[in-house]
Amino acid sequence: MSTVHHEPMTTTMLPHYESGLPSLYEAPPAPPKPRLMFKMPRVVPDQKTKFESDEIFRRLARETEVRYTGYRDRPIEERRQRFQAAIREGHTEMAFLTNGTNMNLIFATNTFNNNQKEVDFDKEPGKVHLRSPFIMNGVCVRFRGWVDLDRLDGVGCLEYDEENAAEEDRFLREEIEKYKARLREFEEKQRAFRVPTTTHGHHHAHVHPHQPEQNNIQVR
Repeated sequence: MSTVHHEPMTTTMLPHYESGLPSLYEAPPAPPKPRLMFKMPRVVPDQKTKFESDEIFRRLARETEVRYTGYRDRPIEERRQRFQAAIREGHTEMAFLTNGTNMNLIFATNTFNNNQKEVDFDKEPGKVHLRSPFIMNGVCVRFRGWVDLDRLDGVGCLEYDEENAAEEDRFLREEIEKYKARLREFEEKQRAFRVPTTTHGHHHAHVHPHQPEQNNIQVR
């Protein structure tokens, strides 16, 4: 009997930063003329519908076992130290064990509001509670869960991030309006430079100056 091995699933994720990233990625360089570019959107137009209907989001939205995946070839004590050091620096590697989805999570470590803490070592002894907002497959989501500091595993899930979704949607709509305005301006310039064609009823004789003049030759 053959055994099917499933490769780990890697997701497309974009982190949120406190400094505020631009809403869209720049498209590859285009020729200088015409200069009309549309930036690649970070999110889909209807994020919540995709989050609720997409199968991968529906699976990850349920609380399930998660595990730290960094330095798996190192001794457990070294992995514990590296895990905590990385968390305090603001990043870690995590996997959902139910479907093998791997994530590189990023955290803001200087948040003093307990309700918005992304890294919390104080909530429960022996555990660290984590929250990490990012964009996955065009949808604003947030990882929420905890990890046991000894076993380096725990429980986590993905939540729909209403606040960041609204902000990214606003950026998307603004960028679409800017693109429409640039498109209208481009079309107006094209019309302004277009030369109208007219039809003339006169036929002009074509003179070929280099054509030799024929002589009248009489044959007797």
